[in-house]
Amino acid sequence: QVSCIEVVEAYVERIKEVNPLINAVVKDRFEEALQEAQQVDKLLSEGPGNDYLEEKFPLLGVPITVKEAFSLHGMPNTSGLVNRRNVIATSDATVVSRLKQAGAIPLGVTNCSELCMWYESSNRVYGRTNNPYDLQRIVGGSSGGEGGVLAAACSVIGVGSDIGGSIRMPAFFNGVFGHKPTTGVVPNDGQFPNAHGVRTSFLCTGPMCRYAEDLEPVLRVMAGPGVSKLKLNEKVSLEKIKFHCMDHDGGSIFVSPVDKEILQAQKKVVEHIESDLGVQVQHVSIHKMKYSFQIWSAMMSSKDSNGQEAQRFTDLLGDHGKPVWPLWELLKWLVGMSSHTFPAIAVGLMEKLMKLNHSGNAKLVSMGKSLQEEMEALLGQDGVLLYPSHPTIAPKHHSPICMPFNFAYTAIFNVLGLPVTQCPLGLGSEGLPLGIQLVAAAYNDHLTLAVARYLEKAFGGWVLPGK
Repeated sequence: QVSCIEVVEAYVERIKEVNPLINAVVKDRFEEALQEAQQVDKLLSEGPGNDYLEEKFPLLGVPITVKEAFSLHGMPNTSGLVNRRNVIATSDATVVSRLKQAGAIPLGVTNCSELCMWYESSNRVYGRTNNPYDLQRIVGGSSGGEGGVLAAACSVIGVGSDIGGSIRMPAFFNGVFGHKPTTGVVPNDGQFPNAHGVRTSFLCTGPMCRYAEDLEPVLRVMAGPGVSKLKLNEKVSLEKIKFHCMDHDGGSIFVSPVDKEILQAQKKVVEHIESDLGVQVQHVSIHKMKYSFQIWSAMMSSKDSNGQEAQRFTDLLGDHGKPVWPLWELLKWLVGMSSHTFPAIAVGLMEKLMKLNHSGNAKLVSMGKSLQEEMEALLGQDGVLLYPSHPTIAPKHHSPICMPFNFAYTAIFNVLGLPVTQCPLGLGSEGLPLGIQLVAAAYNDHLTLAVARYLEKAFGGWVLPGK
């Protein structure tokens, strides 16, 4: 009904209209995108039948955006690090290349937190990204630019990555869908920083979208041949899913209590599932979830099976240059002379402290392994767990500093290797997005994606900001 050039022009105009407010797209490639759109229209007018094109190019002409931490040819690839300011990608990350080969048209790259290790997307290269629902609030991190750009209707599909909730927190704070796939299915190649050692089992690359039905086709393209490990062709009967629900982590001393409004939204989901599907949602209490933050931290800094140490965050901050001393950087920051953000310096200091507690870390790693077994046994091949996405709705700028460990609600599932779909549930009393995490056992991504499509119909999914 419309030409590809009209679609791309509409999205370019939309970005120009709202990006000065939200600062989500940090570098655009509008001219190239418009040329690519013309080529798509030419192909459609001259080319073979639509069936052939649909099979060969499932995302033909679809505008996408890419988190700046991923290589997109000709675009910056700094990950918000000042001493990478001049790094321009000379190739495409594997998932970016696959999306392009499927016909998608990248419009540009979006903001992230410094080195992708914090849940506010702000850095000394591009500044801060603002939430489209309330400019005084965060978009989350580290794929925060993607969350904001999708929520503001500036893109159809986003490329995100997630080692502690970096897809799901921005998707939650911005009221869109995000999927953290089962670990090891979608390749992580071509992003900076990439995971090494034990962390390769925790980092996941996945899709972020405004509409639930878009997650699966994008996941298929991103996974490439690895998609065969997922059961995406299996028909899901929602009535046969065993639903479990957990209201909070059990009261960790490190994490804020869950907001009443988030609990209320989750309760509505449970009530809807029970009345509409005629199934019983089982309330569970998994004691070890109370130690989510400690388990994630210990597993992130543990050695891999070959005895290789986890890569140090302070080494990444230096990016092959001079070593970075967190205490010295803190002193420089206090007088406005550090080129790093305060959260990045704080993560460096935390890392030093974690190294001092060897025996405690070993206990926590073994607790994590036993939690994984418990979760897999609970969920089986037909279970889905409903769990809060975060203890609070999108916080105000800078306030994550006062509640730094709240990301534990998402992070625990990275070290457990489980697939999770973040699903929006409309807006709360302050006009800010609500949402829920849908968790399944490994390789059962098809279950959480099906439940997300179901809840989108029931609760309305994405809501245009400023409505």
